Amino acid sequence: MYKDRDTFVSKKISYALRHHPEAYDLTLASDGSVPVEKLLKALNRVHRFDPPITEEDVRRIMANADKQRFVIENGKIRALYGHTAIHNGYKPEEPPEILYHGTAHKFLDSIKAEGLLPMGREYVHLSADIPTAQKVGQRRDGHPVILQVDAAKAFADGLKFYYVNDKVWLADKVPPEYLHITNIW
Repeated sequence: MYKDRDTFVSKKISYALRHHPEAYDLTLASDGSVPVEKLLKALNRVHRFDPPITEEDVRRIMANADKQRFVIENGKIRALYGHTAIHNGYKPEEPPEILYHGTAHKFLDSIKAEGLLPMGREYVHLSADIPTAQKVGQRRDGHPVILQVDAAKAFADGLKFYYVNDKVWLADKVPPEYLHITNIW
């Protein structure tokens, strides 16, 4: 019943919290948060939802999402990771031995030469498992390349990794010597 509307609302929340809060006349706090009520008013004003989007709708969307993208704490909502220059308070943590990154074939030569770079994002996004990396990579390529990241060695060599949730890790960058192609479809 809610699937199409929920997908649309989720994308608009991401746009507001991760990309362009100014499009909704929102000002994010230093941690990237905004009062839930302000976000709801902005979404309902801009998109004229009928019936209006409620906090219960947002919580249902979050509960049914395949990835945890947002968190609500103390009446405020924020993206757990994103493209804005907002620092979300991540602290470096020791990653699992191996992480993954799904990417389009057209980026492979650049990645082999320069490694994984944020490319307009705040961090490089890494996946904890191959299915998640594959799903991420399929956004730009129907048959993505899955790169294996030797995260334990990179961490031992001083690279920083940040835990987001059980599916997503972040890094400032990953030089090519820590990357291995696991498969090309």
